[in-house]
Amino acid sequence: MKRCAALLMLVSLAACGGPLPPALSATQAAQTGYTLDSGDKLRITVYGEQALTGEYSVGPDGNVSFPLVGSVPTKGQTPEQLAQALIARLGNGYINDPRVAVEVLNYRPYYIFGEVARPGEYPFVNGRSIEQAIAAAGGYTYRGNEDRVTLRRGQEGERLVTRDLMTARVTPGDTIRVGERYF
Repeated sequence: MKRCAALLMLVSLAACGGPLPPALSATQAAQTGYTLDSGDKLRITVYGEQALTGEYSVGPDGNVSFPLVGSVPTKGQTPEQLAQALIARLGNGYINDPRVAVEVLNYRPYYIFGEVARPGEYPFVNGRSIEQAIAAAGGYTYRGNEDRVTLRRGQEGERLVTRDLMTARVTPGDTIRVGERYF
């Protein structure tokens, strides 16, 4: 009987914990279809070529400036696609059979504007919800309207965030705007 009670308690406690949001590692970024854009910081490794291996940033123009090959278009590509582009360029007269890996070290920030205490740019934190992002910005001002929160993500355009969507996850490059109450 004690074993049944202990088992029942263990199962009950396990059921209380919800699933944790999965961590988005740099290697998973390519697998999940994450596309690079301005503000991403990358580690590019060219195996056997220590002088080329290092940290690079995607510039405002959406390109990475890389030794030997110059400016490489990066915006909209996955890390794996960028690695393939670098392999093609480096293999074209510079390095025999280059092997390249691209990792995302720091994702581009997200932005919060409007009626929050501290509007501005915030570093991406995996698993952060829209509600948590607003809290990180100091919460709503006294004029902030919790029913007028909009989200702009990539090329999707702006959309109103209803209360049930406040738990949606923030992604790199998102823009959150908190509207103003009229009374």
